Amino acid sequence: MKKLNLIARHFTILLSVIVISCNQYTDYSNVPFEENDPPPWQDQGVFQINKEAPHAHFIPFESAEQARTEDKWQSPMLQSLNGTWQFNLAQNPSERPHWFFKNDFDTREWDEIKVPSNWEIEGYDYPIYTNVKFPHEKTPPTIQEHYNPVGSYKRTFEIPAGWDGNEIILHFGAVSSAMNVWVNEQFVGYSEDSKTPAEFNITEYLNGGENSLAVEIFRWSDASYLEDQDFWRLSGITRDVYLKARGQQQIQDFSVISGLDETYTDGIFSLNIDVLNIGENAKSGVIEAVLYENENPVGNFSKELNTGKGNVQFTAKIQEIKKWSAEIPNLYELIITLKNQNEIVEVIKQDVGFRTVEIKNANLLVNGKYVYMKGANLHEHHDINGHVVDKETMLLDIKTMKENNLNAIRTSHYPQPELWYELCNKYGLYIVDEANVESHGMGYGKESLAKDETWKEAHLYRTKNMFERDKNQPCIITWSLGNEAGNGVNFYATYDYLKAADPTRPVQYERAGLEYNTDIFCPMYARMESMERYAKTNPERPLIQCEYAHAMGNSVGNFQDYWDLIEKYDVLQGGFIWDWVDQGLLTTNEAGEEFWAYGGDFGPDTVPSDGNFCNNGLVEPDRTVKPHLLEVKKVYQNIGFDEVNLNNGTISIKNKYAFLNLFEFDFVWEVIGDGKIVDNGKLVDLDLAPGKTKEITIDFIVEPKPGIEYFLTVKAKLKNDESLVKAGAEMAAEQFKLPIFVPIQKTDNSEFAALNLEENESSATIIGEGFSIVFDKKAGIVSSFKNGETELLKSGPVPNFWRAPIDNDFGNNLHKRSRVWRKAGETRKVANVAVSQKAKNEIKVAFEFHLVDEENEAIAIYNSGYTIYGSGDVLVENNFEMTKDNLPEIVRMGMNLVMPSNFDQMSWLGRGPHESYWDRKTSAFVGLYNGSVADQSWAYLRPQENGNKTDVRWMTITDGAGKGLFFSGMPLLEVSAHHNIMEDFESDERTDGRQIEGIPVVNRHTTDVKPRDLTSVNIDYKQMGLGGDNSWGARTHNEYRLSERKYNYSFRMRTISNSNKPAELAKMKF
Repeated sequence: MKKLNLIARHFTILLSVIVISCNQYTDYSNVPFEENDPPPWQDQGVFQINKEAPHAHFIPFESAEQARTEDKWQSPMLQSLNGTWQFNLAQNPSERPHWFFKNDFDTREWDEIKVPSNWEIEGYDYPIYTNVKFPHEKTPPTIQEHYNPVGSYKRTFEIPAGWDGNEIILHFGAVSSAMNVWVNEQFVGYSEDSKTPAEFNITEYLNGGENSLAVEIFRWSDASYLEDQDFWRLSGITRDVYLKARGQQQIQDFSVISGLDETYTDGIFSLNIDVLNIGENAKSGVIEAVLYENENPVGNFSKELNTGKGNVQFTAKIQEIKKWSAEIPNLYELIITLKNQNEIVEVIKQDVGFRTVEIKNANLLVNGKYVYMKGANLHEHHDINGHVVDKETMLLDIKTMKENNLNAIRTSHYPQPELWYELCNKYGLYIVDEANVESHGMGYGKESLAKDETWKEAHLYRTKNMFERDKNQPCIITWSLGNEAGNGVNFYATYDYLKAADPTRPVQYERAGLEYNTDIFCPMYARMESMERYAKTNPERPLIQCEYAHAMGNSVGNFQDYWDLIEKYDVLQGGFIWDWVDQGLLTTNEAGEEFWAYGGDFGPDTVPSDGNFCNNGLVEPDRTVKPHLLEVKKVYQNIGFDEVNLNNGTISIKNKYAFLNLFEFDFVWEVIGDGKIVDNGKLVDLDLAPGKTKEITIDFIVEPKPGIEYFLTVKAKLKNDESLVKAGAEMAAEQFKLPIFVPIQKTDNSEFAALNLEENESSATIIGEGFSIVFDKKAGIVSSFKNGETELLKSGPVPNFWRAPIDNDFGNNLHKRSRVWRKAGETRKVANVAVSQKAKNEIKVAFEFHLVDEENEAIAIYNSGYTIYGSGDVLVENNFEMTKDNLPEIVRMGMNLVMPSNFDQMSWLGRGPHESYWDRKTSAFVGLYNGSVADQSWAYLRPQENGNKTDVRWMTITDGAGKGLFFSGMPLLEVSAHHNIMEDFESDERTDGRQIEGIPVVNRHTTDVKPRDLTSVNIDYKQMGLGGDNSWGARTHNEYRLSERKYNYSFRMRTISNSNKPAELAKMKF
């Protein structure tokens, strides 16, 4: 560490001092300001000056009762400095008010800002989002001169009465990116590391009465080269600021190790406490520790203290301990009390969870049990407050995670606030705690800072900050060295440090690959093929992906396939989805409409940006559950259901939990036919231990009726409240199609009413009983479809081969690769039309289309045949065949029609109620669903394809009176309906920062999608799956792509009124 006299010289010479009137303000504008060259904020060897050593997080209280409130502000030993501060922002360091820390510096015109906050969120400067590229020039360790905002903060404070004789510690929970601190005009210190605390002993700088505090924060510094995470680049004081009183007798640090014996039965407790014991009461100093289980002491420890600094150790073996796990987060309460002469000096509280984490036989074990990491990555993000996240949001996150079967979180890519870990201890989540180290923009080659030993101490500093602060948190089961920062000597050093400091937890690092400095093979976005290859090599380390299933936009396809593979090999133990929350910032446009902004929405057009690549969440910025989280919940569920013999109702139930008995759940079942319950019941309580399977026979009664499919659905619901999840919450479910089906007879059409055909050169009109349909022979469409006098169409069914590109489509260039299909239906050429009356009550209209590309060259033939029956039914048969070689895969195979907007209600028998896709539908069970057309859309932050429904037997689109159109699959359809056309959801070009230079980028948002005066309906055979292995090249898996040269599909449509029953209409067979 360099010994720097940082800013001492700027106290020595003051030139041109001008006293302004009687206010005693001084004009410092011409006073030279000297600082070291290089200054600390541009020197990788200087990352702190005068900081206190890092230590375990704890708050001292005056009593155990205060400590148990879990509210640090109840401690009389703390004084909050949160609130309103004076604030000034300069655009670069040369323009900053260098002398602002002087008490006579004129700050009367300064603004005010709240602390904690990000100044960009408060309206100063602008947020920047980038992924890999730095938001500044890449010149480590220096930072560009022309633009590097500097925030100057100032306030006053008084020391509370009763704090006399104490040392006063100034605590900053987090500051980004680097700061200088002054108290009463005197330089106190300097700190980097924007995600762990900085503490300074300011005792010697204090005055009686009012004291001044000045803080100078650089938006970017040499620290920024180690903080190149994929998130919003925001600045300021982002966590709590407070003063802490520390007496001559004080607990300085402590370490708890709470593991299990070799039989995983008894608890092994070890407590090390660093104590300062000086002053007049030192000779009577005593340290006590009591370990409680539900207010009952299970361990009592006490020791008299020697004078001076000392270390006290307590150990114990506690019989038949109640173990901590994410499933059953049993906690013990540790109360440490420092006393003198039987008076309490201070009390601290720590939750203790007894658990052992180890790797044996290439498996990660918790308490000796094999566990899957069913995880996600978590950024510190709030849609209104930026990087300032409150307790309510943390609790909502944990509740939503637990409700959706997540059990693990990777703190990407830095330590979260201390409160997060306390809540995870309490409610049960496994945590991979990651050091605040990412230098992605430097690459992984020769320039990598991992290989540059001049940065070694900075790497170690950040790793130690994380470890020391978080070492006592039982929820942390793995340490992570950082993210996407290359590998080399600096990470060998941080790995060695952690293994020496903490032999009780594994250490992981993705960029280490299979080098020695990772205990877990933790790749990111490994494809299924590479995962299986690894599993077959008899490996020595478990494979747990640190990032996978990139959840950008409408994504997380083939997730069930991932887990089918994971559960096939023991060495594959899960992973962490990227990521938990869309990082949108709530913003208001000029029209007063709120939307969630993403990269490129702030500042001038020269601001570096990776666009909407920050929107990869399983939940929206306000924590609303997105459809793909429901799929994750289904795949992550810890209860497996399999068919054994559905003829007699026998299924097997497997307990996939590691610790929880299925006795904690109520199991209910129901059999539905045509979406209606025909039988239901409740299973007897299942006393089923983890890992065990049991066969159950469900004695349902079904009297099958012709044409009805029957489904058995089994659900597991919590009996009691568990870790924020309420009793009755559904935690697992499965649906089975029963082998019960009575075929229907072909409909006798001989009794159908007669049809009248009126045909001329341009049209064919067919009039039947209560309906009419008109075909435009030149355009090859249905130009009118009436129920009585009510027009149901604005434009008729046309072939449709496209969808509004999802982010994964842009990522693999589908929007360019398959662009030949985008307008193929719209630009079709009518090659032939044939109208024939097969019988008095049956007429057929057949169109042959030639599909052409942008050069007007034929690429495919598409035949659409419409058979109209006197019943009002219209059978649509579509046949597609490519005529040109080397054509790309088709995005969608279907038809689109447009109805008037008053047809705004949708009902369907198929998968639902949420959207589903070919490769993301296991969570959507077959049932009868209904709602408004408007409710079928999902507003992704960047508009794109949404609202699809799969395996649809029939659908109706009606008005409020029940009049409209009925569609029936032959056998199944994919459908969707919107009050928008496809183009409303479409972006012309990707907006994720990977677009070709020179191509204009237009950010589109939810507010850009305005309902139109129409209802657009898609009646599809299929659209391709979503994919989700990653969003920058991975294609949809082959089995979910439309890559054949020929396709045939049919459906039936007809008018419908409220007197019709869709389920009965669906049983007509032609």
